[in-house]
Amino acid sequence: MSSPRTLACALATAAVLLPVLVAPSPAAAYFPAACPAAGAVSQHFHSGHNGVDIAANYGSSIYAIGDGDVTISGFEPGYGQWIRIQHPDGTISEYGHMYERFVLKGDHVVAGQEIALVGAEGNSDGPHLHLRIWDSPSASHGIDPEPYLAERGVELPCAPGTGPHPPPLVYPAESGRVVSARSSDGRLEVFVAAAGGIHHAWQSEVNGGWSEWESIGGPGGAQLAIGANADGRLELFAINGNVFEHRYQLAASGNWSGWENFGGGGRDIAVGANGDGRLEVFASGPSGVFHRYQSAPSSGWSQWEGSGGGPADSTIEMEKAPDGRLEVFAINGDVFEHLFQSAVSGGWSAWENFGGGGHDLTVDHNQDGRLEVFASGSAGVYHRYQTGPTTWSGWEGTGGPANSQLTSERSPDGRVEVFALNGSVAQHLWQSNVNAPYSQWESFGTGGTEVTAAVNADGRIEVFGTNPDGVFHRWQTGFSSWSAWAWLNSTAGPAIN
Repeated sequence: MSSPRTLACALATAAVLLPVLVAPSPAAAYFPAACPAAGAVSQHFHSGHNGVDIAANYGSSIYAIGDGDVTISGFEPGYGQWIRIQHPDGTISEYGHMYERFVLKGDHVVAGQEIALVGAEGNSDGPHLHLRIWDSPSASHGIDPEPYLAERGVELPCAPGTGPHPPPLVYPAESGRVVSARSSDGRLEVFVAAAGGIHHAWQSEVNGGWSEWESIGGPGGAQLAIGANADGRLELFAINGNVFEHRYQLAASGNWSGWENFGGGGRDIAVGANGDGRLEVFASGPSGVFHRYQSAPSSGWSQWEGSGGGPADSTIEMEKAPDGRLEVFAINGDVFEHLFQSAVSGGWSAWENFGGGGHDLTVDHNQDGRLEVFASGSAGVYHRYQTGPTTWSGWEGTGGPANSQLTSERSPDGRVEVFALNGSVAQHLWQSNVNAPYSQWESFGTGGTEVTAAVNADGRIEVFGTNPDGVFHRWQTGFSSWSAWAWLNSTAGPAIN
């Protein structure tokens, strides 16, 4: 592990950490809505009817009214098949009485995407869509869908559009000595870099148990990054002080290639997918930060190019801005800097100062798309967040473990959760609501050396932690409940010092 460092930001001189506070996000602009289904309104919203009914032909299409994440897709006897979608502005749309569903919990959908077919399941007098709108996840009663849709450009009754829709954003996975991502069939895969090489395990079925560990060679003591090609094949990158190598799936969810040279050695790496599907890799070393990128989606690579500087021997993470532009964040013991694309899939800005130095960082996105950055140092964990497309808050203290390794993910309902691990303790904190302030830190295990988080196909977060004895994991059993902290499978697995 790197030596302890100090996070020298605007608040670092405070003798006591500030309370855990996040300024409320500015009110999100109304998103442009899509028509949910063709048909006349057969029953309007009123005190005894929590939603609006749209009478439609049995088996006709139901469409998502806006971009968002599916938080429920299932069956309830009185309601039949039903779906809930959490939208970036914090509101929720709900669809009931369906005949057939096409999306699963954890899926990201776009406005106008077909999600189900009209049915008459549950308590229903005939085929129709029952559409409810909730203004927050904690609401106990819906709001009237008709003015809600009208504010977003849709007047009921309406005619569904048929044009193309933008693809959902593909967010980069966390990099580090342990990384995890989902294969195209939904199964999580995890890779851990030990002193003697890299080890690999995978879910035997979607949302299921784990294989035994497999040693796959590769650079010893490496930093890892993983990304998905446009054709669904995962690609793994590994760097240490002497060598940079990569390997990739030969087919989506399939077998893997052998290790191939990707460049010289360095300190750390991160990978993300451009808006056009091309992977782009950044690597740090003594001379700053360099990058290379695919010349076409799922294709060959450019030569290495300088990024115009960047912190030497820095820890790197990438995220995706609300409009789809990649952003790179790099921290070392002295400085924290970032750079960003000037356009989606385009060129890059110059490096900009983002704060003082620190130990580790993690970057995630709020439900409304705004980025949020956490950085650890000797005084604990600090964070800052976007207040607009190009503006940021100041640094704020959160408490948390000093000089910790950090990772973050989003719960199925869209709340960001942050996980921190140092040699003594593993802790986490979470947003109390979508786009909202954070809880206090809570312990969930003993200390270790590295941590990462990923999301199962059904939306549940799964956290992986390493220590000198092996690899632990825990997973969500509900929105706010977790399994025990235990070995990944029947053996301890690779030891990570």
